[in-house]
Amino acid sequence: MKHAFNPGPFLLFRAGCRPLLLLEERMRGTPTATKQNKKRLVIFFGLVVILLVVLLFRLGWYQIIRSEYFSTLAVEQQTQDTPVSAQRGVIYDRNGKELAVNTVSYTIWAWPKNVASGKTDDAKAERLSKTVTTLSELLEVDELTMRATLTQERSLVKVKKYVDRATAEAIRQEVLPGISIVEDVKRSYPMGAFASHVLGSTTDDNQGLAGLEMWYNSYLSGTAGRWITSTDGAQQSLASNQEKYYEAEDGLSLVLTIDEVIQHYTEKAIARVQTDTQAKRVWCLVMDPKTGDVLAMAQTPEYDPNDPRTPLDAGEAAYVATLSDAEKMEYWNQMWRNSLVSDVYEPGSTFKLLTTAVALEEGVTNPSEQFTCTGFHTVAGTNVTLKCWRSYNPHGSESLTMAVRNSCNPVFIQLAQRLGKSTMYDYMDLFGLTGRTGIDYPGEGYNLLQAESAVGPVELATISYGQGIAVTPISMLTAISSLGNGGYLMQPRLVKELVDSDGNVVESYEPVVLRKVLSSETCEEMQKIMETVVADGGAGAAKIAGYRIGGKTGTADKVENGAYRGNTYSSTVALAPIDDPRLAILLVVDSPQGVKYGSITAAPGVGYILQDTLRYLNIQPEYSEEELTQQASGMTVVPNVTGESFSEGIGILAGASLKYEAAPASESNEDFTIVDQYPKAGETVKKGTAVYVYRE
Repeated sequence: MKHAFNPGPFLLFRAGCRPLLLLEERMRGTPTATKQNKKRLVIFFGLVVILLVVLLFRLGWYQIIRSEYFSTLAVEQQTQDTPVSAQRGVIYDRNGKELAVNTVSYTIWAWPKNVASGKTDDAKAERLSKTVTTLSELLEVDELTMRATLTQERSLVKVKKYVDRATAEAIRQEVLPGISIVEDVKRSYPMGAFASHVLGSTTDDNQGLAGLEMWYNSYLSGTAGRWITSTDGAQQSLASNQEKYYEAEDGLSLVLTIDEVIQHYTEKAIARVQTDTQAKRVWCLVMDPKTGDVLAMAQTPEYDPNDPRTPLDAGEAAYVATLSDAEKMEYWNQMWRNSLVSDVYEPGSTFKLLTTAVALEEGVTNPSEQFTCTGFHTVAGTNVTLKCWRSYNPHGSESLTMAVRNSCNPVFIQLAQRLGKSTMYDYMDLFGLTGRTGIDYPGEGYNLLQAESAVGPVELATISYGQGIAVTPISMLTAISSLGNGGYLMQPRLVKELVDSDGNVVESYEPVVLRKVLSSETCEEMQKIMETVVADGGAGAAKIAGYRIGGKTGTADKVENGAYRGNTYSSTVALAPIDDPRLAILLVVDSPQGVKYGSITAAPGVGYILQDTLRYLNIQPEYSEEELTQQASGMTVVPNVTGESFSEGIGILAGASLKYEAAPASESNEDFTIVDQYPKAGETVKKGTAVYVYRE
C-alpha cells in the first residue's frame, strides 16, 4: 500500500528556517551590510565561547577543586555517622580490687539540619518546637538552652551525656527526627574520695584530667568506634539500609602497686592526725623499700573524683561558687595537686639519717665514736657559730648513735665538714636528690638545692641537718628506703601491669634498681641506730609492742612567701620491721597548731599505720616478757624523761603509752629541758596516764 505525501513537516522546517533565509537575503545586499553582519556574528560567537570557557572553569572548580567538600556534604546528608565510645580501662589495686570502673549511661545526639525537617517553613518550625519541648522536659534543661543547642550550624551536636536508661527509653518512644540515642560509658569511682590524689579523675568526655587517669590516658582510653547508617531526607533509616558498625577498641586496665587495705589504714590515720593537730594538710607515703612499690599515698584534704570540681567541705564549696572562672581553675588545680609528688618541704632532722649514712660509708666516723656537745659550734673557716637546739642544756658527751637519737646539730656539722662539699653533693646525687625520681605520675616536682658552687662552709653545715634544702616527699622516702634495701636505690612506681578486658597481661613493669648507694654493712648499722630512736628516743610514738621499728622525727620551719611565719613541717620516717624492712613510711604534718614537734604530731600517725599494717601483712609479733606483762595488766613503767628536751621527752612517753602535761602551762611553742617529772621514773602506772613534765 502506497503512502500519500505529507507536506506538514517540510512546511514546518521552512517556517523555522525563514529567519535564517531572510538574514541570508539581507547579507546579499550591500557589501557594507555584509561586513557589519559578519562582525556581529564574530562578536556573538566570541561571547558564546567565553561563556562556555567560564562555565567549564566553574564546572571544574566544583568537580575537581571543591569535589571533596561536596562529597562530604552529600555523605552527611545521606548517612548518620554516630560515634561509639570505647570502654575505658578499669583501675585495680594490687590485689584486684576495683578502684575506678565504668557504668552504662546514654548520650543524646542531634543532627540540627534534620531536627527541623519538613516541606514548609511552618512544618519545620512546628517539628523543631515539639522536639525542643519534649527534650527540655525529659532532660530537665530549659527550653532556651535546648533550642540554642538544636539550632547550631553544625552537622552533629551532643545534646546531653550520662542520661539514665529510663530517660533514654522515654526519648526513644517519642521518635524525634534528627535525634539519636547511643549507649555510652561513664567513669565511676565506687569508693568515692578513696585514693583520689592517686587515681585522679576524667573529663566529661572520659579523658584523663589528673593523676594516673591522665598519665596513662593513652592506654586507658582505647579507640572509639563508629556506627554508620544510610538515611532519607528526614534522617530516618532506609529500608535497604546497609549499616556499617566499626566496633570500639576498649582501653587497657591498670594494676596498681597500691594496696587498698594499707591505703585505707593510711587515710584513716592521717584523718586522725588532721583532727588532733588542726594542721593545714597532712601527707603520708608508704612504700616497699625492696621494690619501690608505692603501697599507699594519701593527703588531706581529699576530693571526690566522681565530682572533681566540688570540694567535700560545704563551706569550701560555697566559697568556690563565688570565684571567677580563672580563680576556680586555679583552686581546682590546687585541690587536685598531689603534694607527695609535686610539692617540696624542708626535711629537717630526718635528713640527718642520710648525713650519718654517708659518714659511715666514707669511714669518717663509727657508731661508738664520742662527741662533745657544748651547745654551740663554730663553723670551720668562718666566724659563724651555729647552736644546738638544746644550747641551754648541752648534751655533753655522746656517741654517734646517741647524737642521732638526741638530734644534736653540732655533731652533724662536724660530719659534713669531714666529708666536704664535693662528697656530700656526690651522695645527694646518688640518693637521687639532685634530680627527680621518675615515678609514673604527672607533675613531679624538682628538689630545691643550692648550686654546689654557691655552697660555702655555713651552707654545708645547715644542709647536714636538713635545713636550707627542700625535697619532694617521694624523693625523700625513696632515699630513706635504700637504708632498708641493702643500699640499693629503687625507682618508685605506681603501676605494676597493663591488662586487657579478659585479664591477660599485656605489659608488666618490673622493679627498677637505679644504683647501689651504700654497702649492706652501713645499712645494718643505720638500722640499729634508727631502732634506738624509736625504742628510747623521740620517735617513741611510733613504737608497736612486739615489733622492732626504726625511725626519726624532724621539725623544720616553713617558708611562706619568702619568710618564716611561725609554721612548721613536722615529720617522721620509719622502717619496719627494722631487721628486715617491709615498710617505709613518711608522714608530714603541714603547719600543726599547738605543739608542733614531729615526735608528737607525725610519729603517732606512723604508729597508727604500723599497728594495723604489720598485722595485715601477717608479720608475727615477738613480745618481750615486759611487753607481755604490760599487755596482760594494762600497766606500764614510767620512763625517765628528766633532763630530756620537751620535744624528745613527750615522744619517749608516747612510746610507753603515756600522755603528758607541761607544767607550768605556756602558750609558747619554744622547746625546753624537762627538769622534773611526776610520776617519777620507774613507777608502774596505767597506760594512758598523764605524766607531768616541769620546765625550769
